[in-house]
Amino acid sequence: MAGVVPPPGFYFETDLYAYSGRQSAGKQTQFGGAVVANVKVEARAAFLTPTWVTPLQIFGGNLGFAISLPFGIPRVSAGALISAPRFGRSFGIGLRDADFLFGDPIVSSFVGWHHGNFHWQVAASVNIPSGTYQVGELSNLSFNRWIGDFSIAATWFDPNLGLDISGAVGLEINGTNDDTDYKSGNAIHGDLAITKTLSKEWSIGFLASHYQQVSGDGGAGASLGPYKGRTTALGGHISYSFELAGTPITARLKVLREVDVKNRPEGTIGLFSIAFPIGGKPSPTPSPEARIVKH
Repeated sequence: MAGVVPPPGFYFETDLYAYSGRQSAGKQTQFGGAVVANVKVEARAAFLTPTWVTPLQIFGGNLGFAISLPFGIPRVSAGALISAPRFGRSFGIGLRDADFLFGDPIVSSFVGWHHGNFHWQVAASVNIPSGTYQVGELSNLSFNRWIGDFSIAATWFDPNLGLDISGAVGLEINGTNDDTDYKSGNAIHGDLAITKTLSKEWSIGFLASHYQQVSGDGGAGASLGPYKGRTTALGGHISYSFELAGTPITARLKVLREVDVKNRPEGTIGLFSIAFPIGGKPSPTPSPEARIVKH
């Protein structure tokens, strides 16, 4: 229900994110200012997201705010380090970095409207570069740059059919990583979800996602040139809703496989989420999801 903003109140969501992917031995890429090849990426992270939907309205839509706080263990290994001249490292074999790190907080604001079975919202979020960033390391959860993301989302949900069709599109505007003199290009992204409610507790659905840079990377640290990336992922999800001590809770599992990738690792994404209202009993609906954006 990407377009649905829940009733005024406080909500909390925990997202457990897992990613496993690799880039072919013949393809070079950059991590932390280093040019590497034969890359394997394993990431485990958690996003804690409190959300406040205010009683205020803008043009008849509900105004809300959220903040996502990420932490976890990204693990990057490379068969070869081609060059990292700024950090005094030369060609090497078998490099690996893995640490417990705090990522950048993501602050979001959104306004949502409802009309019958149709729901839609506009949202803006800012990635604040204040997490743990280790210069010269392959593994970082922080992007160490300002990122603005502007999106619109819509949902058509028919409770009689138990059918939900949701979509979202957005524009990501990237700043510069001052520690590596690397400016990531801007990107567009889109998501589609088709969900069927099976019972009061269970629902299943299809997921599709696309991310594509519309401008190239730049700056003195962009050793590989524009290096515009893209990825398309397909998958599914299953949700289970229940009550615990009178509080409605929704647990959701999403799995997506990247199927069309350029200039990025290719792999599998897993996301397990728990969402519930705080201090009230409205139906729990998804808060704006934390996204892992291009590093």
